[in-house]
Amino acid sequence: MLLAGLTGNYGMGKSTVLHIFAKLGAVTGDSDEIVRTLLAEPDVLKRIRRLLGDGVFYKNGRLNKKKAARVVFENDVLRQSLEDIIHPLVFEKVHSLAERLKGTEKIVVIEVPLLFERGYENRFDRTVTVYTEEEVALYRLAKEGIRGQEAMVRLKTQLPIKEKMQRADFVIDNNGTFDETKEQVRRIYEKLSGGRNWRS
Repeated sequence: MLLAGLTGNYGMGKSTVLHIFAKLGAVTGDSDEIVRTLLAEPDVLKRIRRLLGDGVFYKNGRLNKKKAARVVFENDVLRQSLEDIIHPLVFEKVHSLAERLKGTEKIVVIEVPLLFERGYENRFDRTVTVYTEEEVALYRLAKEGIRGQEAMVRLKTQLPIKEKMQRADFVIDNNGTFDETKEQVRRIYEKLSGGRNWRS
């Protein structure tokens, strides 16, 4: 089993690349999706309420994710404290998946937005960064209804994409067409499949 971490900056196409890896036969995991399931757990919500207060919750007790995002993206200390609550729980799920696949020749690709920011690269056998020009990312986010100002606030909390590209084992240029991206992913998947760094 080989465990790869997939990263990139906001709006640059991580989910698209993850989907292509899945189509090629990889076992995939989306940390954002894992977070969504965690945010429905009472114990997790209790810890978030202690950190961020009642103002980011609806009256029915559910987390108002937009309000919470606004609060944490404007306060580095709160954002990192929230990450300290959530990230270990995400990696528990990733570890559980990896344990189930030990001894197989599966390629496992996990999407981790803050892979390099939080020093998580050592948890993976290989790392992959997907990138676009910032203007391309902002254009694609705008098409999804995410305003430029909101997108820029999030982008500024992440490492420059060039640094992520330098630190990754593999880089995917997602500025072009879907087919061009797909071909790059296919080549990387073949290299991962031919690797010898299997976890027993």
